Amino acid sequence: MRIGVDYYPEHWDRELWEADADLMQQTGVEVVRLAEFAWCRLEPQDGVFDFSWLDEFIAILTERGIKTVLCTPTNCPPLWFYEKYPDSVQTEKDGRKTRTGIRGHRCINDPDFLRYAERIIDVMTKRYADNSSVIAWQIDNELEANFCFCDTCIGKYRSWLKSRYSTIEAVNKAYGNTMWSGEYSSWEQIQPPFGSYPDPWLNPSYMLDFNRYASDSVVEHINWQAQLIRKNCPDTEITTNVWFCRNMPNFYDEFSGLDFISYDNYPATRLPDNTEECYSHAFHLDLMRGVKRKGFWIMEQLSGGLGCWAPMARTTAPGMIKSYSLQAFAHGADTVVHFRWRNAVSGAEMYWHGLIDHSNVPGRRFREFSELCSEAKTLKRLCDTKIRSDIAILYSPEDEYAFKIQPQTNGMYYMEQPMLLHSAFTKHGLNVDIISQREELSGYRIIAAPEMYLTDEAVAKRLYEFAENGGTVILTDRSGVKDEHNKCIMQQLPTVYRKLIGKWGVMSITYQSPREGASLAQQMRDEGYTDDPFSTSKDVIEPPYTSDMDEDNEEKG
Repeated sequence: MRIGVDYYPEHWDRELWEADADLMQQTGVEVVRLAEFAWCRLEPQDGVFDFSWLDEFIAILTERGIKTVLCTPTNCPPLWFYEKYPDSVQTEKDGRKTRTGIRGHRCINDPDFLRYAERIIDVMTKRYADNSSVIAWQIDNELEANFCFCDTCIGKYRSWLKSRYSTIEAVNKAYGNTMWSGEYSSWEQIQPPFGSYPDPWLNPSYMLDFNRYASDSVVEHINWQAQLIRKNCPDTEITTNVWFCRNMPNFYDEFSGLDFISYDNYPATRLPDNTEECYSHAFHLDLMRGVKRKGFWIMEQLSGGLGCWAPMARTTAPGMIKSYSLQAFAHGADTVVHFRWRNAVSGAEMYWHGLIDHSNVPGRRFREFSELCSEAKTLKRLCDTKIRSDIAILYSPEDEYAFKIQPQTNGMYYMEQPMLLHSAFTKHGLNVDIISQREELSGYRIIAAPEMYLTDEAVAKRLYEFAENGGTVILTDRSGVKDEHNKCIMQQLPTVYRKLIGKWGVMSITYQSPREGASLAQQMRDEGYTDDPFSTSKDVIEPPYTSDMDEDNEEKG
């Protein structure tokens, strides 16, 4: 079990470097991440490279036995690049170019950006290819699904659709484009979803495919960078860091070509006052472990109160820095890297607290971090162990996309049911894996399959086979509602899962008052429903359908 820190030597005078490295060594830091946003210092002018400062700091760390993770600095190209190639900036949903001066504002498909990114990656990887202190590479930083709307990305989107459907007629059929006279007659008519997202007026099938494309687009870019790194550093492990962002890519696809997953771990510094509130950061950690079904890294770990784009959060309570890191180890993390060594004194993140405050005097949080480093050394015997679980919860990025496109009711969100199931199991001391719907299910005793909203016949088949072989399947509401194109299935719920549960779904209703509820319940009994949810009577399995009743209950849930 290793403890590390994120450090930015380009932010600090050289006089601090050796003192910081000495303190890292004394504290027990074993790995340091570098250079994720340093392109302007590595290439201060077009084609003029300066790695001397990075060489020097890596050497300082190496002298003290500290390993290095290097990042491709492609998240933030220098401003001289944008001055030269202004069209390389991302285009927003309203058609305007993103303003420079922030991070992550490059278009990952822009040909000029790709040329310059390839050059800096090639120069950098060649330089450190034989440096034994560099133990891993991180691609870019917190890449989100590609929601850029420039002409290049529009062209990529249309190419993605052509590859998926071959003909425009197949697109029209998959989307049901006869609705609102929406049939395409040429590929050029297909535009990305400009304006607000998600837009409830847009075709949900089309919106789901755009989310798929946006994820595939960033996965393609990640694999492109990984190929460049491996050309010069074939034996060094490669990762990228993720978090639960607004435009999440499909994590399973994102890491399919990388060596390990890295997660940026920022649990709450103030736990919910309501004990019934759905919160468990262990859920996120188990999901990360399930992406590749093995140990993972925390590339950014909570080190203090957060404050950047919002008012500052409460500082960490005593014991929180250590306990959250130990929690990460307990759920499968091999390495925990803390963000960051010290607070920044400039820029937007100056109140995103590190281990050492602006005073430059190590305080309570740093002392707690030192204790963690000592304790982590005693856990080395756990390095080759594996977490074994009898229970798995299925997670689907595509179901999450679909629920965001068409929210089912106020206050409902996709992650809530998996989190509640996870909480119920772990309260009984049970280990839980959170895995892709497309994973192999053998080896588990229980599969919890919440909200199987979009129907994948191969997934449904595996669930049936699992149950037939003696496993227990837990299915929840809103399962079997849509087909793979995000269109409703014209059968009674749960459609393809009907034989798995042995009956059609039973309607549940949220009512406004006891009197209204009692009246509605009596109306349902009069029309043939039964109060017994386990009844095998025909009235429950095939209840009478009345369109008036369906419309009447629409607002009641």
